[in-house]
Amino acid sequence: MQSLLSDLRYATRELRKRPGFTLTAVLSLALGIGATSAVFSVIYAVLIDPFPYPGSDRIVELRLVDKSGEDRFAGLSGPQMDQLRQTKSLEDITAMDWWNLTTTDGDLPEDVQAMYISPNAPNHWGIRALMGRWLIPSDAPPGEPAQPVVVLTYQFWQRYFVGDPNVVGRTIQLVHKPYQIVGVMPPRFKWGAADMYIPQKVTQDPNIRFAASLKIRPGVSPEQASAELLPIIEQFAKAAPTQYPETFKVKLRSIVEVYARPLGPTLYLLLGAVASLLVIGCANVSILLLARGTERQHELAVRAAVGAGRLRMIRQLLTESLGIATTGAALGILFAWGGLSLLAARLPENSFPAESVIKMNVPVLLFSVALAFATAIVFGLWPALQLSRPEIARLMQTSSRRVAGSVTARRSHGAMVAAQVALTLLMLTAAGAAGKGFLRLVHADLGYDPHNAMSVPIPIHQNTHVAWKDRAEYFEQIRAKLAAMPQVVAAGISTNATPPSSGWRQNIEIMGSTASEKPEVRVNFVSPEYFPLLRIPVAQGRLWDHAETMRGATLAVINRTMARQFWPNGDAIGHQIKMPVLKDQPPYQRAVAGSDGWMQIIGVVADARDDGLRNPVKPGVYIPFTANMWMFTQILVRTRVPPLSLLHDIRAQIVQIDPEQQTMHVRDLDAWITDQQEYAQQRLVATLFGIFSILALALAAVGLFSVVSYGVATRTNEFGIRMALGAKASDVFRIVLSSTAVNVGAGLVAGILLSVAFDKLSTKWVTESSRDPLILAGVTLLLIAAAALACMVPARRAAATDPMQALRYD
Repeated sequence: MQSLLSDLRYATRELRKRPGFTLTAVLSLALGIGATSAVFSVIYAVLIDPFPYPGSDRIVELRLVDKSGEDRFAGLSGPQMDQLRQTKSLEDITAMDWWNLTTTDGDLPEDVQAMYISPNAPNHWGIRALMGRWLIPSDAPPGEPAQPVVVLTYQFWQRYFVGDPNVVGRTIQLVHKPYQIVGVMPPRFKWGAADMYIPQKVTQDPNIRFAASLKIRPGVSPEQASAELLPIIEQFAKAAPTQYPETFKVKLRSIVEVYARPLGPTLYLLLGAVASLLVIGCANVSILLLARGTERQHELAVRAAVGAGRLRMIRQLLTESLGIATTGAALGILFAWGGLSLLAARLPENSFPAESVIKMNVPVLLFSVALAFATAIVFGLWPALQLSRPEIARLMQTSSRRVAGSVTARRSHGAMVAAQVALTLLMLTAAGAAGKGFLRLVHADLGYDPHNAMSVPIPIHQNTHVAWKDRAEYFEQIRAKLAAMPQVVAAGISTNATPPSSGWRQNIEIMGSTASEKPEVRVNFVSPEYFPLLRIPVAQGRLWDHAETMRGATLAVINRTMARQFWPNGDAIGHQIKMPVLKDQPPYQRAVAGSDGWMQIIGVVADARDDGLRNPVKPGVYIPFTANMWMFTQILVRTRVPPLSLLHDIRAQIVQIDPEQQTMHVRDLDAWITDQQEYAQQRLVATLFGIFSILALALAAVGLFSVVSYGVATRTNEFGIRMALGAKASDVFRIVLSSTAVNVGAGLVAGILLSVAFDKLSTKWVTESSRDPLILAGVTLLLIAAAALACMVPARRAAATDPMQALRYD
């Protein structure tokens, strides 16, 4: 024990004597451990274990792939689901719908997201209730009203009922209707991001469609099930052609593919970055330890000469290496926890399943720590292991400054430097490409002004404002009330037209075109105030007025893209279009009489983004919101002050109209842009790649500094002889730089080749080319500058060598 304590004290003194060496080695390990563990933990939660449902790969969604290759959502009616249940491929089908309800049994009403689920398949998700039970078929018997029962999510139970263990059997009022609580689900059951689940009565009305979750039988692939469903869905399309694309393929996509995989490329890209960072960090530590060991060859030789055993020296070096590895691992674990929290907070909203539990992945953390320990121990013990065949007499006769480094050591150091430079250049190139892609999104021409404006979503409850006139007047009353507020500049209705991803994808008919020509456009339901509020100018013609809005006039305004595409001569005004899909289907969808007939185009407006920030603007049609109203709308509000600062006052105005009217998640229009998945993912990649590449650059520079310093230390005697024979300081300076330039140059060439090879992945995942000459030139110059700075200090030290001092003990 006394010997061990002595070793610890000596190791501590040695490491404290060289704080630069110690700090660099510890940080190199810590950064690699922390970054790798954090990123892989997110990958495990999002991609490997996203859902808690047994057989989640068999739970699928029905998608129709149109002729452009895009997925189209396919709702199903009750009779259609009954027919699909008869197929051999499907185990069951569950109908789903969402409603915003309001709790009315407390002091303050609370808006809650309710999910209505047909209880015909109690084992669809395969999760048992934490308390009580799940929905069962008797909760919605055929031909009878659904029972007033509800199952709560764990989160809502904790929040609203403060985790009351006796909650099962209690009653909760939703819009003044009592519901009995029959169960509470486990924490990870968050299907549909709902607060509660209510039995859905599925009627035989062919006009009422539901979202559907399908479960295929064990042993049946999604492709086999899709092939069996295709002819049945084609029959559905013949019976209701306006509800389906003209041509389509059926594709059953698993919930893992739909909700988890989209973030996969981004996460795998980040994993590649942090893995490179870990490799660079471990290479750095090996270089530092080898250089440090070379400096200590003389010390170890003296110890061996005076009787120190080889095992004794190994134990001493092992203690120092373990000290570095332990400190680096401890700091790396802290970095991992902090990095995981930071990364989870910056993941794009709604880009991964709510059921994913992002927590530290212990096996990966242990692997990273083990790799760090292995690196520190192996390269830390190398000097002592070399003493198994030493030339102790020679080492005793020379000072540590003049130990000649072996050719093998120099080559290994050079190879590690080249590898560090290559990986760093690749990371810098990827960071540059990601940054360029992000700046392209930031500076995209939106076609509208999102600043100082917000969207206020307004849901209406079941059995309220059912009549077309009542619903139109209610929405207009809310708009007018908000527009009259002193700090409000304007208010307009945007049922489904809030950019930059907006509109209802539908096929239309154009009068005078052939019957087979039914182009797809984005249909938007708005009030006339929508255009001046967003500062979208009218390029031609006019907008409809208030009176035309309130009578649901069959008028339309189109965007420039549509005008150019179908009327290139500029004569779009006066032409007529038709949308047969606009049908009155009370109480959910109220359409004005004649809305499915011909509509006259009265104006053309400038283009505004309607298909995200990257894709070109799609042909768009704007019609009065009263032509088609669902049980939901949005009020756009432009303010004189920061929009969200008026949220309390806006809610107060709405409650004056209807005390039970709630608003959903209110966001300003800038957030509608930053919450776009493409924007958030690009920002995440650009930010993290930028951070990781800067860290890699710093580590590579430190590694290069260590190698050059090691080379100078081992060639001190050589430099002294050269200067004694007449060489100038500048000659020595040039020798040091030229010896390093070969390794750096090789790394740069390898890095450029890697960047070129990475181009296809970069274009796909980062949306910008890594072969961009400006990016490659910029990062190459940056690396050359960093390498020159790293070499400058040891090169100047070599040039300042005193020949007499270097040769004194020769």
